[in-house]
Amino acid sequence: MAKAENSDIPMIGAEVFIEPGQSPEEIDIWFQQLQKNGMKITRIRMFESYMHKADGSWDFSLFDTAFRAGEKYDIKIYANLFPATDFTDVGGFKFPKSEANLGQISNYIQHLVPHFKQYASLYGWVPINEPGSGVLPEDEYSLKSFEDWKAREIKELYNSQGFTILDFRKEKFLLYYNTWFLSWLTQEIHLYDPGARIHVNNHAIFQHAAEYDFPQWRSFLSSLGGSAHASWHFGYFSRHKYAVAMSANSEILRSGAGPLPWLMTELQGGNNIYSAFNPLCPTPEEIAQWLWITIGSGSKGSIFWCLNPRRSGFEAGEWGMLDYLNEPSCRMRAASEVINVINEHADFFSEAKVAESGIHILYTRESLWIEQALQVKSDSTEPGRDIGGVMKSALAWFEAITEMGVSPGFREIGEFDFTRKDYTGEVIILAQQISIPSRYWTALEHFVERGGHLIAEGLTAYYDENAFALMGKDFPFQKLFGGLIKEFILKDRLFEIEVEGHTHIAHLWYGIIHPLTGRAIAVDGEEVLALRNAFGQGKVLWIPSLIGLGSRITDNYHSLVLLLNRELGHILDKQVFRFSKQQPGLLMKTLQNGKDYLSILINKSQESQDISIQGGENLKPILWYANKNGTVVSSDQIQINREETLLIRWMSYSD
Repeated sequence: MAKAENSDIPMIGAEVFIEPGQSPEEIDIWFQQLQKNGMKITRIRMFESYMHKADGSWDFSLFDTAFRAGEKYDIKIYANLFPATDFTDVGGFKFPKSEANLGQISNYIQHLVPHFKQYASLYGWVPINEPGSGVLPEDEYSLKSFEDWKAREIKELYNSQGFTILDFRKEKFLLYYNTWFLSWLTQEIHLYDPGARIHVNNHAIFQHAAEYDFPQWRSFLSSLGGSAHASWHFGYFSRHKYAVAMSANSEILRSGAGPLPWLMTELQGGNNIYSAFNPLCPTPEEIAQWLWITIGSGSKGSIFWCLNPRRSGFEAGEWGMLDYLNEPSCRMRAASEVINVINEHADFFSEAKVAESGIHILYTRESLWIEQALQVKSDSTEPGRDIGGVMKSALAWFEAITEMGVSPGFREIGEFDFTRKDYTGEVIILAQQISIPSRYWTALEHFVERGGHLIAEGLTAYYDENAFALMGKDFPFQKLFGGLIKEFILKDRLFEIEVEGHTHIAHLWYGIIHPLTGRAIAVDGEEVLALRNAFGQGKVLWIPSLIGLGSRITDNYHSLVLLLNRELGHILDKQVFRFSKQQPGLLMKTLQNGKDYLSILINKSQESQDISIQGGENLKPILWYANKNGTVVSSDQIQINREETLLIRWMSYSD
């Protein structure tokens, strides 16, 4: 199978939107603009509706023009399957609607793939645009497939002690169904283009993460991608937090890709008027931030949606990197400046890897399932108990660590390697992960026993995978956590809890602990509210209150950062680079190429900042990129302006 290589230089591009009415001259101009601005890759939606005629014949000429232009201007093309669908269907198909529709998709592939594989510009195939539907479709094929799957289902050995449990078979089937259909499409493509690259872009990662079985996808993908449109997908964030949203999105994809390369297949390129949940036009500074964040997260590139705005239907006139006169917008020019830096330092970027932090924020898909299943209609909404509370809690810890100048990993628990013999210098954070499936109970013990550090926060481990409450004398984590929960009490929307002399703002509930082997570190009267416990060669910090979400609601991570500094001192001291002090509104990603390092700094605070970086004391900082006149004097004197991105290459003074 052809693969994008991890040693490839990152490629930046923009999607060319092809539709009837366009002239060959227009299409040529678009590809020419890609080349002029340093872009090397594009994606094209291969609309069956624009190829397959009413009489059954096929006319590929419109798309042939684009692929020939790709050859002329040396632009690589990802061909995105787009079988016939309703004109208003902006995202495209996710699953077959019937047996007949599955045959129609197969017939479409049979005609499409052999024709376009002849072009040297074809880089690979995207079987589905943005897989992930949120719920199981109620169509004929999906419902029959669900019944067939249930008939084949193997009964789980673990049964929640025989109690009546909630039925999560629809969610489990949807996880399987996405994987099956992507695999089926890949096999169909390979019938006519054996070994072709296969790439896919999931979307709305913070909402749809539970649908994606990335480790299974690796068996048939050449690379993993994603869509990260601020207007569509970043509803859990305010605009000044879109950079950290992009960072978290990127880290989830990096984990999902595993050994495969990954790239951000869709980034918002321009203005939206009526489409998407939130209207905005990215600034040139945001374009640069998003590109550098994805690259700083190990991506092999990004593709903007889109180069030329479509002319008809939903999104007409929107999202373009070119203006209506086919000239580069300020956003396109900002992307081009980034491309120039990548090309200038191609040797570094081609082999660069993320400098691993050893900090792992884990989420469980079962937590997301249970959170959704237990929703009730209410006159009031509280983030901790609404859909999104689980993910927002994990994101809160991600944001706090980001303000320390460190980039934590962010992954589904099944993507973490629990097979190693030594976890010294690593930490797992389980923030409000209300469900810990039984298959990970001993794995977490193994992690801590072998030197790992575990932080469990909020109502983590309240349920097993079946929404069975684990609280009580048989709590499976009592030895690991060092105690039992007596009960959880609703305190207030926001309330204070003191942990080791520092006051935290918590949200909704606090858990009252009955200590066993753990040492109390937070007490309210006679009630114990937090424990520290030694287990094997490692240790556990257990705070059964939502201090992460409390920090996020108030947008103040000071106390959480103090806690992390105390708790993770041994891990933080091993970071290659980090901020010398907490820097709200700033983030830093660090890339490594052998003994060479590059720091990517972004300032989303409301004013210019003077910062100091810990770890660069004996290294000479060289400024590679600054898009708002920031300056670097030394590791103790870095001045970065509001909305600016800086790239700092660290060199030995002897070089």
